[in-house]
Amino acid sequence: MFKTFINEGSPLTNADHAHLSDARIGVLWTSVENGKHGRAIVGQAQLCGAGGSDKWAKGRIEQQLTEWFGSVPDFVITLFAPFAAQANDATFCALVEHELSHCAQEVDEFGSPKFTRNGPSYCMRGHDIEEFVGVVARYGADASGVRALVDAANAGPTIAAADITFACGNCQR
Repeated sequence: MFKTFINEGSPLTNADHAHLSDARIGVLWTSVENGKHGRAIVGQAQLCGAGGSDKWAKGRIEQQLTEWFGSVPDFVITLFAPFAAQANDATFCALVEHELSHCAQEVDEFGSPKFTRNGPSYCMRGHDIEEFVGVVARYGADASGVRALVDAANAGPTIAAADITFACGNCQR
């Protein structure tokens, strides 16, 4: 992900992911099917280190993540291997970038990036646009707040056409 999308000068560098240059991102492959609300989930990004009140559960999770990745990552992205195996390159890249787009650095009330003593303060980001097709059809892109999405769609892809009918675990919340 770093060598393809995040690092400056990588083949598909995306400035939208520049805030992740210092992030620790673990990637897991799974063959276990997952779904929500009748839709298949083929990718999911999760923030790590968010603890609950159960210290033992948090300790177990941290130990397992450390065994898998050498330390507790900032984010874990899980990908459904059977989907990835049949996806064309553009579709797979769209899936990975979709999950990376959920990985964000927190900002303060002025829009400046937040930091802790240990570095960037990370969070999960929702979608830029969320609206029903029926609302847009009845009231238009401007009234429903999706003008930027419509303009981007009308401009066409900047990299390649992709089948993005997949759903991620974050999107179905």
